[in-house]
Amino acid sequence: MHPASRSLIGRWTYAAKLDSWPKLLVPMLFGQALGVAAAGQLNPLAFGLGLAITLCELLFVVFLNDWGDRRVDRIKRQMFPDDCSPKTIPDEILPASAVLTAGVIAGLAVVGAAFVAEHLLARPGLGWAALGLQTLFLAYSFAPLRLNYRGGGEWLEGLGVGLALPCFHLFLQSGASVWVRELWLVPGFFLLAIASAVASGLADEQSDRRGGKRTYASEYGNRAARALVERLVLAACLIWAVSMRISGAVPAPIGALAVIVILVNWRRLRAVSPEAKTNAFVAQRRYKHFLHQAQWRSAALISVALIALTMIGSCGGWRG
Repeated sequence: MHPASRSLIGRWTYAAKLDSWPKLLVPMLFGQALGVAAAGQLNPLAFGLGLAITLCELLFVVFLNDWGDRRVDRIKRQMFPDDCSPKTIPDEILPASAVLTAGVIAGLAVVGAAFVAEHLLARPGLGWAALGLQTLFLAYSFAPLRLNYRGGGEWLEGLGVGLALPCFHLFLQSGASVWVRELWLVPGFFLLAIASAVASGLADEQSDRRGGKRTYASEYGNRAARALVERLVLAACLIWAVSMRISGAVPAPIGALAVIVILVNWRRLRAVSPEAKTNAFVAQRRYKHFLHQAQWRSAALISVALIALTMIGSCGGWRG
């Protein structure tokens, strides 16, 4: 069934792109875990508010991105009517005005929830930090900067998803406003986020080029984009291995397992890479699947381990 033929709830669920939610949920979990480790305890209220803020942020990003990219999405549907998934606005799954309104409401909810969290948890500046996160996204897709159209969108996405979000949630959970050892774990995650951002442009290479959208793939081509992704993943693995050793925040067996997860999926990534050429959409999906496995599974493993070990330590057991 075409998504436009679904019920109203079904159409909104399709437009929300649930499959993409780990892109923000994993950084949220990662940042919260760093905060738990830094504070030496889990604050359930901070975790719940962080989850609520992230869910609203997801809807804000998904809906406004669809609204901002509606022209380029329409071009892609015209170029590849049978090879790409239906687009929310060009395929009339939802009206553009409804998508824009929902995105704005979700964005206001993010800022409102952050100011509530600032008051309840005594986190000075948290609301303004949330507003800064929203500004990063607006700079990505909207005038006057529109960096995703002028070049630099991937680096801005990496900054937001790989650095700003984890640090935001670390502060939300712990209140730590100065350097803590857990921040050593952020650079490796940052590189993985940039790799994911570059890979996301592979499927849109030709339509982005025709629509005037300057991504790494549309500027330098499919092969160069894949080469950069694979080098970034390997560099992230190396940096994470070193930073976990320096920080001492993650026990060696857990750190080694996270590195193995990245390396195994990097090899899978490399194996499917020759097939993930321009317009090879099925192979590109497999390529991005292995990339996300490397990023999301390793970060989730570290996050769960940090939370579990901190809670055990607070009960008198192991302390890192």
